[in-house]
Order: sequence, then C-alpha cells, then structure tokens
Amino acid sequence: MTRTIVITGASDGIGAASAKQLNDLGEEVVVVGRNPEKTARVARTLGVDSFVADFTDLSQVRELAASLLERYPRIDVLANNAGGVFGRRTLTADGYETTFQVNHLAPFLLTNLLRERLIESGASVIQTSSAAAKLFPRFDLNDLQGANHFSSTTAYGNAKLANVLFTKELNRRFGDRGLSAVAFHPGVIASNFGSTSDGPWKFLYGGPLAQRLMTSTAVGGARLTWLALGKPGVDWQPGGFYANNKPARTNRLADDPAVAKALWERSAVLAGVDD
Repeated sequence: MTRTIVITGASDGIGAASAKQLNDLGEEVVVVGRNPEKTARVARTLGVDSFVADFTDLSQVRELAASLLERYPRIDVLANNAGGVFGRRTLTADGYETTFQVNHLAPFLLTNLLRERLIESGASVIQTSSAAAKLFPRFDLNDLQGANHFSSTTAYGNAKLANVLFTKELNRRFGDRGLSAVAFHPGVIASNFGSTSDGPWKFLYGGPLAQRLMTSTAVGGARLTWLALGKPGVDWQPGGFYANNKPARTNRLADDPAVAKALWERSAVLAGVDD
C-alpha cells in the first residue's frame, strides 16, 4: 500500500533528497517548505503536492495543519525536518526566540495539531535532530529561549536536544495508541544550512572545504528515507535516537523522563495546545 509521507524542510537539502528517494520508490510524498519558489520547484520536478509554511510564524503552521487534515485522510509518516541555526538572538512575530521556535516549537505544534490523524494512521513521526544535542547544549528549562544566556551554537544544541526529548515524550504518551516516534542525526551535511547564521556556522557550511569534508545531501536524505521506510519495533526502536542507521548515544538529559515531561508541558503552553 502506498503511504502518505509529509516532509517539512523539503525545499532543499536532505528533505528534498529524501522526498526524491521516497517518490522514486512509489510513496506519496508531500513536500513542505518555507520558500515558495524552491518548494514549488521541488514539487514540480517530482510531480507531488506541496505546501508553504514559514515556521517563524505559528499561524502558518496552524494553516498548514488544517490543509493537511483536509487533504489527506491518512498520514503515515510525518518527518519534522525543517530547522536552522541563526546568528543572533531574534524574536519571531509570535514573541519566541527564533532558533527555539523554528527547530522545536513549530514542529511540536504541527505534530500535536495532526496528532489524532497520525494516531489513526499508525504513523511514524521522525525528528531530524543532530549530534549537536550532545555536544553544544546548555539546557535550562527556565531559560528555553536564551533570554539569560545566548549563543547561536548553544541555542541550536538546546533545540536539537529538545527534538530528542520531544521524541521520547511523544512516544511515552502515545506509543500505546499506535504512534511511533524516532529522532536521528543525519550527518554534517554539505548544504546551505548555515546560510542564515554567521561566524563559525556560516564558515563551516559555506566554506571551501564543506563539499569535501561533509556528508552529501543524498546520503543524509537516505538516513531519513531509511527511517520513513522502516517498520517501528523491527527496523528501529520507537523513542530511539539514531546515527548512520544505528542506535546512538546522545545527551544524558534525553534519558530523563521528568525533563521530557516538563519540556512538553511548557511547550504546550507556549504553542497553545492541549497538554
């Protein structure tokens, strides 16, 4: 049976690569991106549906969820792949720190707005996290948006750890209802990922050695594709964190259920969804 697979952040990078791979395998792929022209180009090339949503605006996330619910009676996979790193501390129109909102709060909101459809479909929810969850965070539940201490690296590490904590809590709350969640590190990908930042991130992703030293978008996309195609409990374990298609270690806080629960509850208040 052909499955419906929604991929955010699919206008380029590993999202676009995975969309092509899954489409080539006969799955019904839905492309979601921030940039209208790039998103339309990917969708047109593949001959698939597309939607535009800027995750710095939570009203657009709500509109996206409503459109998906109206269009698709089943959603078999939701890949929360959109994200980014930002050079300075800025607030979105919603009043939240941009890194926190784009990488965590917006996908948290989207997943919860689609939650009943995902449960009905026995869906997999995939979070594109990062090894940064282990390397860079200074995670403080009382300062999730870096009001007291901010650096682009720390903010990104905190957001990627939030992805893993969200995965754990999503699985704890709804795993027994048939929803499976997993997070993964795609590799250090040669893409324009760091273009919205400055300093070391922009140099790392835009420097002359990037294409030579980093993982290609095709390989990174294949890691997302592997999870999307995989059977939870057989090919990968729900609630797990993966790298190179294998279970991997991440930040020790990811194994603290109290932290995961507290993050969920605070995110629900900020996003305006039922806990």
